[in-house]
Amino acid sequence: MYPASSAYDRAITVFSPDGRLFQVEYAREAVKRGTTAIGIVYGDGVLLATDKNLKTRLVKAASIEKIFKIDEHVGAATSGLVADARRLIHYARVEAQREKVAYNEPVRIEVLTKDVCDLKQMYTQYGGTRPFGTSLLIMGVDDSGAKLFETDPSGAFSEVFAVAIGSNKKEVEALFEKEYSAQASRDDAIKLALKALKRAGGKSASADTIAISYVSAADRKFVKMTQDEIKKALKGK
Repeated sequence: MYPASSAYDRAITVFSPDGRLFQVEYAREAVKRGTTAIGIVYGDGVLLATDKNLKTRLVKAASIEKIFKIDEHVGAATSGLVADARRLIHYARVEAQREKVAYNEPVRIEVLTKDVCDLKQMYTQYGGTRPFGTSLLIMGVDDSGAKLFETDPSGAFSEVFAVAIGSNKKEVEALFEKEYSAQASRDDAIKLALKALKRAGGKSASADTIAISYVSAADRKFVKMTQDEIKKALKGK
């Protein structure tokens, strides 16, 4: 005999009596088991940072991608099932190009986030599918300024100033509550990001496993920091 709850967690289209979709909750658990990814809006831009958290020296760190360029002015970081995230990143890239062709202007960050989350939500509503087991942090700069959005496997999203997803989310966000400043410079935001990743990853966090990308309001260009730049920032802490 299966426990009574199993009748509600074997299909995405069935609500439990207390209004829960267990498959969506299981997808959130997959995100919680993922590596830490953070986003910070600072004085004149926004950045993403992740720790690849490699468990063995036999894996080439450069082959693990957790931060993706979507368009010239947009990027995204992921935690959870990276294969699921790649599907969403591909979709976001196509939507960004469609927007550019249709309206002859760069896609707005909120519009792109809604498009991605509409796809996520669709996969919670139809039989024979499962939710995406990943959360995305989508960041960029458009005419309304620097933007950072956190997305959920359910398709919900929210705009934030500083956020973490993946393992150690609560610990990192507790640090942000104490030390985050919206007027911080990019260098100060990078220092805070590295401090947060160190707190999340412990001794395993290093220039080889950390990735940082940012978009500045001045040029609205997605920039990926090099290992040498990250090493220099780590030494400056």
